[in-house]
Amino acid sequence: MKSPRKTGEEKETDTRLVLISGLSGAGKSIALKQFEDLGWEVADNIPLSLLSVFMEEIGRQGSKNIAVGVDTRTKGFSAGDLISRITQLRSKGHNHISLLYMECDEPVLQRRFTETRRRHPLSNDRPVVDGIRLEMQMLAPLKEAADYLIDSTLLSLPDLRRMLVAGFSLEDHSALTTTVISYSFKKGVPREADLVFDVRFLQNPHYVDELQPLTGQSAAVAEFVSKDVAFKPFIEQLDTMLDLLLPRYQAEGKSYLTIAIGCTGGKHRSVCVAENIHDRIAGKGYFTHLVHRDMEKTGK
Repeated sequence: MKSPRKTGEEKETDTRLVLISGLSGAGKSIALKQFEDLGWEVADNIPLSLLSVFMEEIGRQGSKNIAVGVDTRTKGFSAGDLISRITQLRSKGHNHISLLYMECDEPVLQRRFTETRRRHPLSNDRPVVDGIRLEMQMLAPLKEAADYLIDSTLLSLPDLRRMLVAGFSLEDHSALTTTVISYSFKKGVPREADLVFDVRFLQNPHYVDELQPLTGQSAAVAEFVSKDVAFKPFIEQLDTMLDLLLPRYQAEGKSYLTIAIGCTGGKHRSVCVAENIHDRIAGKGYFTHLVHRDMEKTGK
């Protein structure tokens, strides 16, 4: 049975809005540029009081995909006010609204501002670290309310752009987009991960002299890892679990799923398993993207 048609303010709209917020220096400008390259209508730092008016005007012009940068530089900004306005818009039928939050570790942010000699918008005449910590405190409610979280601490610019393309491309693909990330436990679990798998139980190619300089993308390393007696049952059981989970996530309306595969150094086992899982997910018809966050770029 079809749901009753909504009228007036309750009528559902098909305009898609992504609000991009987060810490200064974490990659919001890069994100906005990537959205623009993907064909979205982009605006930065419009007053929050004009957000609803802006959406209606852009909608009248025929644009159905809008990305807006909102942060502590925005006139009249407050995290509570932004969350309230998102709730109000959704109550009026704007159901395709998402909040993307960009974050990064404090030492990396401090280094980025120091190296570029940029002034942090909240530091004024104080050390840049004071501005960073104040902004983290101000934006904490937005991080908690975010629909999408991207931590740029260890991401290269190409990987950051690829993650944005994977999540927000306007090209037709399955409703559920997945990203498979290999990583090193030494450098921390990716904060955006929805599912985390530890493959340190597999034999480590690092201790084989001829394999140590290679990566998990190498055929020799892949063969070594796959010969571990635990590899095949693990992969098959994980594949079976994904057969169960992915359709269920999609049915629940989840549009973006991040699967993290970790090992000690993020160079051999996690890379090999991530490549295998990525190919299996793609074979199931899902739009998927692969990131090797901590893999050394030399020696395949």
